[in-house]
Amino acid sequence: MSFKDKLSAFLFGSRKEEPTDETPLTEHERELQEETEAPAAPPDDPSRLEISSDHPIRQLYDLRQKEAGGLPYPQLCMDENGVLPPELLEKEKNRLQSSLKSVCGTRWKAAKGRTRGKHSKKKAEAEEEIEEDELLLDARPWFYLSSDKTFAWMLIFPPVGKGEEVTRDMIYQALNEHGICFGLENAVLDRAAHERDRYFNLYLVAKGTPAFDGRNGNIVDYFPRVVQRVLEVDEFGQVDYTALNLICNVKEGQEICRLIRPTEGEPGRTVTDQEIPAKSGRAVPLPRGRNTEIGEDEDTLIASMPGHVEFSGTTFQVKPVLDIAGDVDFSTGNIKFVGDVNIKGDVISGFAVKAMGNIYVGGVVEAGATVEAGGDLTVVKGILGDGTTVIRAGRCIFSKYIENATIFVRENLQTDCIVNGRIYCDGEVILRSGRGSIIGGRVWAAKRVSASAIGAKSEVRTSVALGGLPCATLEKDLVRKKLARLAGELEKLESQLDSPAKSSLMGKIRMKISVAELRLKRLEEEMETAREELKDQKDQDAGRMECGVAYAGTEINMGDEFLRLRQETHQCVAKMVCGEIVLM
Repeated sequence: MSFKDKLSAFLFGSRKEEPTDETPLTEHERELQEETEAPAAPPDDPSRLEISSDHPIRQLYDLRQKEAGGLPYPQLCMDENGVLPPELLEKEKNRLQSSLKSVCGTRWKAAKGRTRGKHSKKKAEAEEEIEEDELLLDARPWFYLSSDKTFAWMLIFPPVGKGEEVTRDMIYQALNEHGICFGLENAVLDRAAHERDRYFNLYLVAKGTPAFDGRNGNIVDYFPRVVQRVLEVDEFGQVDYTALNLICNVKEGQEICRLIRPTEGEPGRTVTDQEIPAKSGRAVPLPRGRNTEIGEDEDTLIASMPGHVEFSGTTFQVKPVLDIAGDVDFSTGNIKFVGDVNIKGDVISGFAVKAMGNIYVGGVVEAGATVEAGGDLTVVKGILGDGTTVIRAGRCIFSKYIENATIFVRENLQTDCIVNGRIYCDGEVILRSGRGSIIGGRVWAAKRVSASAIGAKSEVRTSVALGGLPCATLEKDLVRKKLARLAGELEKLESQLDSPAKSSLMGKIRMKISVAELRLKRLEEEMETAREELKDQKDQDAGRMECGVAYAGTEINMGDEFLRLRQETHQCVAKMVCGEIVLM
């Protein structure tokens, strides 16, 4: 110290050097500062509770800090190990916040009050009795239970004043008072009783057993409930008509589906040792239908006869399939069957095949043949008619080609080529595989015609009609032709001499005429009703034609509108706009 400094100290006294920010702290002071300072905001953790600045737990913490010091800042985490489901934490977090704020507020009010205690020393009767004011709050374990009582958390409040510190016995006694006795985490409880940072810390101290509801019964199907009638086109634009797999054959005794029985629920248990009820699974019945039976194990549905499996409504049923190993010819006669028919050969000219189900023809349908299917019709090699061939299908038709035949189809028609055909389709006519051509004849589709080419360079007359009621119109025309034919036969019979044979034949013909007239009247009523329903539809609902090229000579009909193409048109799209046919 210089002489000037010594003189200043003698005259004015020495000044204590004020610590600056650069003054180093001792190791104890540094540890104390780290423990008492509030930590930085932790990363987003769904299990961590946020403590607001006015939360009562802060006052309790400050009070404990003044009395004991060295207390870590409260870090309330519901799931330190990250094992609890997020939905549980989200559900319980707000409830825990509310309950904690309430109990901390009550604890803080008690800590601010003074309890008067009389302490007497039991040494001598003459000693004075001393009264003094002091805080007397023992440490207190507080428990929070989840809404379903399957989890229990504990937070320990520190003592106030000369209150008693928390002990293991104190914790277990509090557990007993709250009825928490199942699924205790003894290791966590022991750690909470002895570790240094036990106050203002959340501990997951008990885990119950959740209830598990039983699984509902189920049916495992070995056959499809909905048969997908989708044709796949290969890289060469060809369709394999033999790979439709529309017929699901089944053998007698073969399993159709199996029942998976429901399971019983497993009851759970709360941390207060109360049972949590569980629901048992719901049983489902086997979808037993015609020509099926339940197996001996009562868990399987089996076919009682060979046939075709079909799911109808709510049950599986077996429809017997008629297999024709060769052609439909003189060896078989005409076919009329209530189920499905599988023909591996051809349908020869002059023969008829009628079935209420699907019909599969592995060969061709020759000229003069008649085929009527209540379901789908598949002709692998095509339909070769002579103008008298009539084909009907209650659903879809898939054929390699169609030539000189009348086609009646209730849903969609898909083929590679149509030549001089008369097509009546209530759905869509699609020709996008193979040649994809419509040449000559007339195609009438209610919804859409999509082809690669329509017409020919020779300008052959090719008519495409869209919208309306194609199938009903065809039925009406056929019934009228039948009536005309029957009327001609009746007129010939009337010119013959009277005889018992003549009377019998005339009676049969008159009966056929009556049935045909009733059919015609019903068709006219149905068509009139359908026309009324179509009046309110928009123009674009009438139909649509799409093709890569439409040649000159192609005629397009939409309702009363008519358009004849005078030149070749590429990428042609025809539709009705504002009452007129427009090419786009």
